[in-house]
Amino acid sequence: VQLQASGGGVVQAGGSLRLSCAASGRTISAYTIGWFRQAPGKEREFVIAHTWNGGNTKLADSVKGRFTISRDNVKNTMYLQMNRLKPEDTAVYYCAASYSSEVLFLSRPSSYDYWGQGTLVTVSS
Repeated sequence: VQLQASGGGVVQAGGSLRLSCAASGRTISAYTIGWFRQAPGKEREFVIAHTWNGGNTKLADSVKGRFTISRDNVKNTMYLQMNRLKPEDTAVYYCAASYSSEVLFLSRPSSYDYWGQGTLVTVSS
């Protein structure tokens, strides 16, 4: 499956942004989907994921209550809704897809089989 992320941009602190990740090749309904981010000079970190079976959602503590993940199986697209953005949310955001539905390992980049190219989100203070 090929993934194409979009929707990044510049937003003021406290604002909202929705990222999209369009999939092609196969339907995302059969995959666990996830979002990661990488700030300058830092390692890629887990943000949020949603399993294909059971619909379990796992998210990082830093985004709880602010970020949500969703998927539209008809449009074959996943979304990351980001609210109450903070300057520390500034990063390149990557979408990813995994065959696995093991919640325990969803925060690991190595658990994902396919990656999008990334979209930059900049939150100004």
